[in-house]
Amino acid sequence: MTRELFWLTLTVILTGLLWVPYILNRCMVRGLGGAMANPSRNDKPHSPWANRLMFAHDNAVENLAVFAPLVLILNAIDYSSKWTVLACAVYFWARLAHLIVYTMGLPVFRTLAFAVGFAAQAVLALAIFRVF
Repeated sequence: MTRELFWLTLTVILTGLLWVPYILNRCMVRGLGGAMANPSRNDKPHSPWANRLMFAHDNAVENLAVFAPLVLILNAIDYSSKWTVLACAVYFWARLAHLIVYTMGLPVFRTLAFAVGFAAQAVLALAIFRVF
């Protein structure tokens, strides 16, 4: 496994587990039966942090749809450099920071973490064309 694929794997695992805390909150707020029922406009709302985590999860999934293909394209063309490895690591840590600060409700830091992740994706896109 390449180092880029390692970071992709960690990112996929992180993204795949983000639903657990807010579903646990749903169970606490609505009870197990309410959590398993079909959504309704009359449902008790999640805690504010759980709502923010849901939005962070949505954002992580949307960005994974960009990050994963970039890493897989680099793997398919057998291209790796110190910059691509660094970009993948930075992307993972930026996504982790994004979900933490988003869940905590820190908007400026959320935007900064998102921007760092976007810059990492840009490095990967440029690397496909051998700019890095």
